[in-house]
Amino acid sequence: MDAVRVALLREVLAGTEWLRTTRRFAGSVRSSVGPHGGGLLLVGGETYEPWHLAAHLDDEAAWSGLPELSPTLVRHRVPEAAPAHLSVGLGRLEAARRGETLLVVAPDQPGERLLERVQDARRAGCGVFTMDTGLADTAELRGLAHDVLSADADALDLDTVQHLVSAAAGEDSPPRPRPGRRFRDRLSRLADHLTSAPPDPW
Repeated sequence: MDAVRVALLREVLAGTEWLRTTRRFAGSVRSSVGPHGGGLLLVGGETYEPWHLAAHLDDEAAWSGLPELSPTLVRHRVPEAAPAHLSVGLGRLEAARRGETLLVVAPDQPGERLLERVQDARRAGCGVFTMDTGLADTAELRGLAHDVLSADADALDLDTVQHLVSAAAGEDSPPRPRPGRRFRDRLSRLADHLTSAPPDPW
């Protein structure tokens, strides 16, 4: 989903709680990551990897001038031939420390192994945020989080909620202006961003 489609989705959702809720959650993640200059870890459940959220957050990081929003995708299983940026396994969560932020996207039961790693990261002082479907089998994960955003199957699915969150992640932090940069220059950059082709898949 590109920036234009997200803008149209926001128009459809105008007047609902979803825009406020997703913006609040994105702001919480940004506030957790921002003061520490990076360290956003992104992980999914055992059967789900949040590829699209990783790519969109990476785009938002570049556009907003907040490199700390660019996540490290943590994977349950890393294929031998995977490139370096896709070769980070669950062991990375064991090394999580105070000042880092962990975002977990779990559409279903996250699994005991991931729950243990998330618990370790929280004990080490890592900020923990979760996005899920609100089902009973993700309740234990929600209990470990500092902030939770649950999709509602009757209103918005988890994939759509992720698009709204990633779009909101950098919106309150417009591109950092260069010395002498004019408003028209910033507006031109925004127009280029909205009309550009979607990024290459990871």
